[in-house]
Amino acid sequence: ALAWLLQRSPNVLLIPGTSSTQHLHENIAGAGIELSEDDLRDLDSVAE
Repeated sequence: ALAWLLQRSPNVLLIPGTSSTQHLHENIAGAGIELSEDDLRDLDSVAE
């Protein structure tokens, strides 16, 4: 979800909260995920 939000707009500022070290590492890893155009289209369509 974080990777999707980061790729939607360069103006997005994410401030994810976490209560564990594991979730912190997962949140940081999300910044390095590159989603394909197909991935973005599929994720965008979920809200429709």
